Amino acid sequence: MGNRGLPCFFFLLLLLLLFAPLSCSQSQQSCDSSDLNALQGFVEGLQSSALGWSFNGSSSSNCCNWVGISCDLGSALVKRVIGLDLSKKSLKGSVSSSLGGLDQLKLLNLSYNSLRGPVPVELFHLPHLELLDLSTNRLSGLIPAESNLSSIQVFNISFNSFNGTHPILAGSSNLSVYDVSSNSFWGPVDIGICNSSDSVQLLRFSANMFSGDFPAGFGNCSSLSELSLNTNGLTGTLPNDLFTLSSLTKLNLQGNALSGTVSTNIRNLSNLVLIDTSSNSFSGAIPNVFDSLNKLEYFDASSNKLTGGLPPSLSSCSTLTTISLRNNSLRGTIDLNFTTLPRLKHLGLGMNFFSGRIPSDLPNCLQMQTLDLGENNLVGEIPSSFRNFTSLAILWLSDNNFSNLFSALQILQSLPSLIHLALDASFHGGELMPSDGIQGFANTELLFIAFCGLSGSIPPWLANLTKLQYLDISSNYLSGRIPSWLGNLGNLFYLDISNNLLTGEIPTSLTRMKSLAYGNISQHFGLMLKVYPNGQFLEYSSLQPSINVSNNKLVGSILPGFNGLVNLHVLDLSFNNISGTIPDLSGMSNLETLDLSHNHLTGTIPSSLSILHFLSGFSVAYNNLSGKIPTGGQFDTLNDPSIYTGNYYLCGPPTKNNCSNEGPNPYPKRDNNNETHETIWLYFGMGSGFVTGFWCVFVMLLFQRSWRIAYFQMADKLFDDIYVMGVLSWRRLNEKIGRQRPIS
Repeated sequence: MGNRGLPCFFFLLLLLLLFAPLSCSQSQQSCDSSDLNALQGFVEGLQSSALGWSFNGSSSSNCCNWVGISCDLGSALVKRVIGLDLSKKSLKGSVSSSLGGLDQLKLLNLSYNSLRGPVPVELFHLPHLELLDLSTNRLSGLIPAESNLSSIQVFNISFNSFNGTHPILAGSSNLSVYDVSSNSFWGPVDIGICNSSDSVQLLRFSANMFSGDFPAGFGNCSSLSELSLNTNGLTGTLPNDLFTLSSLTKLNLQGNALSGTVSTNIRNLSNLVLIDTSSNSFSGAIPNVFDSLNKLEYFDASSNKLTGGLPPSLSSCSTLTTISLRNNSLRGTIDLNFTTLPRLKHLGLGMNFFSGRIPSDLPNCLQMQTLDLGENNLVGEIPSSFRNFTSLAILWLSDNNFSNLFSALQILQSLPSLIHLALDASFHGGELMPSDGIQGFANTELLFIAFCGLSGSIPPWLANLTKLQYLDISSNYLSGRIPSWLGNLGNLFYLDISNNLLTGEIPTSLTRMKSLAYGNISQHFGLMLKVYPNGQFLEYSSLQPSINVSNNKLVGSILPGFNGLVNLHVLDLSFNNISGTIPDLSGMSNLETLDLSHNHLTGTIPSSLSILHFLSGFSVAYNNLSGKIPTGGQFDTLNDPSIYTGNYYLCGPPTKNNCSNEGPNPYPKRDNNNETHETIWLYFGMGSGFVTGFWCVFVMLLFQRSWRIAYFQMADKLFDDIYVMGVLSWRRLNEKIGRQRPIS
């Protein structure tokens, strides 16, 4: 009997050997049921996800192997979820309150998704949570004032739409990073965070709607490395305790309404790497304390009310890469020692009152990329040392008082990295536009030489600038015809040659400009220079793809080929002598501005223009147009009567002319200038005739006695006749009234 039991024993032993590892493995990988329920509730709150989690079958117990989930290493039988990292997983929907069931959670990262709606209050009562990152979603609503995140170290809810007052996180003594930037929080900034934790290193309140005076109390954050309060509505002056933060490396106060002078105590912030106080109302002189800031790399105090000169100690900051002091009231000469600034890449001193000459040692800044000296009172010539500016990409010298444009262009043409050159309104001596001797600018994309009073013609060397995208030579005295090669510059999409003395017809090549007829132009540029810490040093706006030939002496007709320029945003042909009819331009689907005013155009306004959905600036004033103004489509928004004025036979809204008596114009309207001249000559002729006749009669009466006697006899007889006629008329009138008077 015992022998028969041996096979059973070995069979049971074999089963244990086969299935025991599997059972143990399953036990080790099993998740806590409450965690599973919390995760399932979270997924059910999503509209879409590609997480691949499965809550069906035995695999649901192995949640520790799922994407984005990490578990503890504690119990051998049941694992607890301690980490949920679902950043950049394309999640959509809402955040479920079930996540509050993950009571052992230490890390929760839902950043860079498309989650919406409020955040459940349960997330702010996870006692073990060390990192909470909800940034870059579409979350909204209020953050509860009361929270229990006693273990929190990193708190990031930036780039959402939260509102109300910002959370304080009272009792969070381990807090190191606090970022609520780019939301809609309002009210004062509460510095209670510094009272809760002395280990705070990063505080970001940027891009909200905070208001009130700049708060005192940040000095309690003794370990603070970054303080960003930029782009809010803070007022007042900077408190003294701010300058006790010796660990501070980044201070960003840009875009507020702060005032007062900049304290000399800023020298105590000896570890500063970046300071941005731009776009405020700080006044007074820049303190001469930069010899104490020997780690400073980025200094931006542009767009304030600063006065005085450049502090000499700026030359002591050999680590500086950016100095931006644009749009202040600084004056004096630019007398920094640029030899001691070898790392300087961006120098912005434009829109001030600096005088004197351009420093010749600027090219010693071998890494210089952006140099803005525009809108000052600088004089002299461009230094010949600029030939050594091999790294310079952006050179802005507009609105100064330089001389010798030919020399300037000869020097600057050899700069291999130069892509933007602005010289507009910098030469006022009535110089000649150089027509030869210029062969460089091979990489130049932007060239502005407007408002310089230059004579001559459009120079042929521009034809070699094959990378040119923006050309502005407007408001000069350039004459001659528009060269056809202008339209052959394949990258050109902004052309302004307005306000010159150009003649002839518009060349057909302008209707075949490749960049305006093909491709996708997304650049919209303007004239605002701004240097950013990340190296992006230009911010442009409002310089749209354009052709502007207005205020010249051009003749001919509007070329039908313009209809193919689908990328053109602005077409300005105004104040010329262009005649003929307005062709079909409905193919210019991106056109925003069309100005045809002050020409000799005839015919009707094409109704096809109504399909130009972006057309907001339109004028045909002072032409010889007739017929009914189109209605419907975009014309329903073009309801300013002034854009049609000066066309006598145009009728219909928004003009007051009734179309019922519409007919052809038998007397075509003439040009205003010609009409003015004819009126002047008419009055001149009438006046001359009157004066001549008067003096002829006067001279004859003066020297011919017989004429004087005849003249006075005629005058006496005329007076007698008038008197007798008046008396007789009065008598007849009285007799007539007497006959009609009723008998009493």
